[in-house]
Amino acid sequence: MLDRSVRSMLTPLRPWMARMSPATLRADALAGLTNAAIFLPQGVAFAIIAGLPPHYGLYTAMITTAIAAIWGSSSVMVSGPTTAISAVLFTSISAQATPGTETYIALALAVTVMVGLVQLAAGLARLGGLIAFISHSVIVGFTAAAAILIGVSQLGGALGIEVAGGGGIFERLSRLLAAIGGTHPTALAIAAVTLASILVIQRIDRRIPAYIVALVAGSATGWALDAQAQGIAMFAELPAVIPSFLVPDVGASQIVALLPAAATIAFVGLLEAISIGRSFAVRRGERFDPNQEIVGQGLSNTIGGFFQCYAGSGSFTRSGLNAESGARTPMAAVLAAIFLLVLLLILAPLVRYIPVPAISSIILYVAWRLVNFAEIRHILRSKAETAILAATLLTGILTHLELAIVAGVIASLVRFLYDSARPFVGVGAPTYVDGHRCFRNADTFNLPQCPQLRMMRMHGPVFFASVDAVETALRRMDRAHPDQTTQILELKGTETVDMAGADFLISEIRRARRRGGDFHIIATYPGLLRRLARMGVIDVLGADHLHANKTRAIAMGVPSLRDDICQRCRARVFFECSQRPGAVAEDDRAAPGV
Repeated sequence: MLDRSVRSMLTPLRPWMARMSPATLRADALAGLTNAAIFLPQGVAFAIIAGLPPHYGLYTAMITTAIAAIWGSSSVMVSGPTTAISAVLFTSISAQATPGTETYIALALAVTVMVGLVQLAAGLARLGGLIAFISHSVIVGFTAAAAILIGVSQLGGALGIEVAGGGGIFERLSRLLAAIGGTHPTALAIAAVTLASILVIQRIDRRIPAYIVALVAGSATGWALDAQAQGIAMFAELPAVIPSFLVPDVGASQIVALLPAAATIAFVGLLEAISIGRSFAVRRGERFDPNQEIVGQGLSNTIGGFFQCYAGSGSFTRSGLNAESGARTPMAAVLAAIFLLVLLLILAPLVRYIPVPAISSIILYVAWRLVNFAEIRHILRSKAETAILAATLLTGILTHLELAIVAGVIASLVRFLYDSARPFVGVGAPTYVDGHRCFRNADTFNLPQCPQLRMMRMHGPVFFASVDAVETALRRMDRAHPDQTTQILELKGTETVDMAGADFLISEIRRARRRGGDFHIIATYPGLLRRLARMGVIDVLGADHLHANKTRAIAMGVPSLRDDICQRCRARVFFECSQRPGAVAEDDRAAPGV
């Protein structure tokens, strides 16, 4: 028996259905009709990118879209075929079979089912939070690499040149350049008219179905120039509009060989879907459950793989259009899939009049739009994020696209570990800000410090990887202020202390006391307090040296300071200094401390 939480994630009766009304249905129907118009050319284009016959992209735009909408978590996100997933699928499977063949199609459908099962397991295991550990720069870099590969793969079609497929970006470019002399003027004219139509319509009104108008313009140009008689490739008529149930015919050895591809595609799909869903949820002030979204994506790919759909995910373009068109609930995406089926029943016989250069031109535009130049410029402001972006992008360009994700994830984890191993350790000193007394970084704001008592604050985990960095910071402070033998360490920004971290704290406590000073800790987080007690830190420190706030810690620490140094001190950093030897009456007024 499934537990209650799992049943709630899998039930087809979704919470959003209670929000439906005649008003939301009207809004969703309009948004769905708008999206159906863009589904048609995109589904065809993305299937070609994936190395599949065009109708597989249309099936994906119907089945995958509807299931992901019903079981997902976003109100407006639209799933289905995407450029990134299509590119990864193509590069992963084309090495094992020739694109477009029955073997290739079977492998693509098998991978889709495997992707769905991986995602479904991840969602039911509630692993959605792990996606947050992967830098956004990975997606930006991966998408840019996919866009370059997609663009290069479509140049031949736009120029009317037959070029062998497969290989990396440079290999494809070299073959294209070798055949560039065979550019067909008619193909070039069709591609140019198609691309110009998209650009003009996008400037006029983005709500106009630019891709469909551009396809009509490109097809009309091909008809006017008698493209088919000149040898320009045309699309074959769609064999069927409605998908049928089909179990992928693959063997056990092929399934094992496809596992790396399935894992990569599943991961890329989840990164896309969760980032898009979360982005729109923030904009609309709605709740987003990443685990439920993963379940929705998993179900859509698992079921879709048995109905001639290939792997899909969330689409930012279609989701943005859905939101701008006034979608209120996921029913908009479901209706888009239904409207697409109606459009196909009407327009399917006309597909054979579409010239290949027209579709290639649309794909080139899609590839260009995939590169987020604004986000890349933003990322370049950070050295760490730039390194992650570069690792992902260059790996995708120089090697295989699926390896780009691996490189990006590794770079993200390295950065995370590097940051975790270098927690912030600073010295605080009291001062006035807008008439209120508070602690600020003494070095940054050039604030006077007590010559004997050091007030330290730490942000980050104290564990085996960070101990060396923390110790280096403390020894640097010792050299700068050798008489600060009494130390107060505030751990309010620390939640994790392992055995190595506990041993380090114990050594620092004993070191301070050997030097004639003392050591105090400020900590309030219950989990941290339990760890400090369990690992023996509090036994060495003494319960009376563990405090809940700075005021109490300072009040306990100041009386233990050496009288001879206090006698000569004029800093008088803390209020408690007014009770120390050498204090004068005006100290209370002049002291900058807390």
